[in-house]
Amino acid sequence: MPRDPLTSVMTRPLRSPQEERVPVSRRDLLLALAVTVAQTVTALLAGPGDGHPPTALGWALLTLSGAALTFRRRAPWLTIVAIVLCVGPYHAQDFTHSAAVPAALIALYSMAAAGPPLRSFATIGVIVGVMAMVMGGAGATHQLTEMLRTSGWLVVCVLFGETIRIHRNYVRAVVERAERAERTREEEAARRVAQERLRIARDLHDLLAHSITLIGVQTSVAAHVLVADPERLDKEAVAKALDGISDTCRSARAELRTTLEVLRADDAGRAGPLPGLSGLPDLARAASGAGARVELAVRDSALEAEPAPAVGAAAYRIVQEAMTNAVRHAGASVAIRAVVEGAEGMLRVSVVDDGGEEEPEPEPEPDPEPAPDAPAPVTRVPGFGIAGMRERARSVGGTLEAGPRLRAPGFAVTALLPVGGPG
Repeated sequence: MPRDPLTSVMTRPLRSPQEERVPVSRRDLLLALAVTVAQTVTALLAGPGDGHPPTALGWALLTLSGAALTFRRRAPWLTIVAIVLCVGPYHAQDFTHSAAVPAALIALYSMAAAGPPLRSFATIGVIVGVMAMVMGGAGATHQLTEMLRTSGWLVVCVLFGETIRIHRNYVRAVVERAERAERTREEEAARRVAQERLRIARDLHDLLAHSITLIGVQTSVAAHVLVADPERLDKEAVAKALDGISDTCRSARAELRTTLEVLRADDAGRAGPLPGLSGLPDLARAASGAGARVELAVRDSALEAEPAPAVGAAAYRIVQEAMTNAVRHAGASVAIRAVVEGAEGMLRVSVVDDGGEEEPEPEPEPDPEPAPDAPAPVTRVPGFGIAGMRERARSVGGTLEAGPRLRAPGFAVTALLPVGGPG
């Protein structure tokens, strides 16, 4: 339930948040001592028209009013209350009036500088009102005009303190904004560095994993031909495998050069073009050269959609990684079907493999007591292929699903990429 303004004012804490942690400093002690000395000297040198010289009670009240300034920054409002309790009886006894002025003025300034402004102006209003009521009740109406004139100095002190408070808050806000902007710049720079590192790692993974996988498969084919029947060496098969390794190395070197040109490009953008849908037939030929059975279909709807360069590059990399994973995990005899088509402003990329459907050879029974120097079983280390494909799709505002096929052996990758890139 909302509270009315009067309740909000009455329940507002007497101290501002800045006052909660302000300690009493050496500067406060020295100021209190200096004001006490100044008030004492003023009381001793005042002329006869400024009230009577203080008695022992007057000196005590004057000293306490100056000492109260020790807490002017830690508890400014309570300091005002303490000084009023001291100077009220002091002026009532008609002691030297000018001697008690410095402590009151400094206390009012300190309270206004600490804020909030409502408290400051309410306090000065109450002080002036009480003074007028006391003087009117005492019958000193002839001095009321003089009191109101001199109370203007109290208002001036409050206004000066309020001006200082506003200036300090402004400077503090400017400094905070500058610091916040600097932190934001540093965080943005760190975020961009992290994104760039991720992009470089993704590019190198897509390039090197694909090429190294094909080279490994082609090398295995050549080694198998050489070892299977050395007396009837199939030179044509060996030469085909070695030519495939050579072609893969050349393709990897060319693509690595393109990637490095992108990384080294200056602001003028002198890097080579990004890979796109036009490079998919080369991927299919490279996988076929490794022994895979590849069926690639790039529909006219995909070409007519004219996807953005970044979208075409993402589609290329997704197909590349999907083919690489199929050859790596299912073997060189795997059958791969890749389809790229456009529909309703989206580019749909689908890569499906059959898991290398072959009759598995029966596994020999393990020895009951393995040799002491037998190698430890190889633990499969999870790769970054699927995560990289998902990041590729997200980078252009698309989505990607990857997993085993439900009704048939093998693996399926499906990506939906907006033709125009992220909106």
